[in-house]
Amino acid sequence: MTDNYVLACIDGAALSTAVCDYAAWIASRVQAPVKLLHNLEHRPQAAVADLSGSIGLGSQEELLEELTRVEQERSRLLMQKGKLMLKAAEERVHADGVEQVECWQRHGSLQESLIENEQDIRVLVMGVRGEEHHAGQLGAHLESVIRGLHRPVLVVNSAFSAPKNVMLAYNGTEASQKALDMVAASPLFKDIPCKLVYVGDDKRAAEILADGSRRLTAAGIAHESVQLQGKIDEALISYQAKEGIDLTVMGAYSHHRIRDVLLGSFTAKMLSKTQKPLLLLR
Repeated sequence: MTDNYVLACIDGAALSTAVCDYAAWIASRVQAPVKLLHNLEHRPQAAVADLSGSIGLGSQEELLEELTRVEQERSRLLMQKGKLMLKAAEERVHADGVEQVECWQRHGSLQESLIENEQDIRVLVMGVRGEEHHAGQLGAHLESVIRGLHRPVLVVNSAFSAPKNVMLAYNGTEASQKALDMVAASPLFKDIPCKLVYVGDDKRAAEILADGSRRLTAAGIAHESVQLQGKIDEALISYQAKEGIDLTVMGAYSHHRIRDVLLGSFTAKMLSKTQKPLLLLR
């Protein structure tokens, strides 16, 4: 398979079908293959290991051996379940019109699997929640993956709907500049109207919007510049709903983790509150 594939994370969660559909949509627009990843996390063996210290020798050895066999069987079944999920996902992506699809099953840390292969990833697509999370919860791996991966990440939070418009949250920072560059240069956004949005009432707003607008115009992207007031996340989500925005593109997290913790991460707030997919860039 060629380099620069669209990578979709498949875990059996309710959003897996939507993840497949969005990955196929991206792949079709940018003419890239799709790679489907099912990652098997290493489960700690503490439960069995601890018993080995508390169970005496003799008759209890059989129990310890049985527990070990159960854990091995569980791992085998999880692997088989993953292969079935990948097969179903592959069929879905093929049905969406993508011919080049590859399945990939890995063991170990999801973040490590992705970072090891990030040079070949064009866009990563993953659900906002994992298989073990409920509505309103963010997936356990989401923040670490977004922080660790220097590739665009599309976070899916609802059933697929082909985007007919896009909102670019822009404030002139390095991350938002990358987001603007992607909208301007990628065939993914060709012929999709864009709302260039700045939130704030400071004096630099007009200058920042003018700069972004100039670059989008040069790239031939039809757009409208909009300045909003209020708390950034609330203003963006309200505008998103009001205008029927299908996809939001924005920079993700700051490089200052402590500041994010103290002030509350804007990215995490957007991930928790929005009902439409977010394309995040760092």
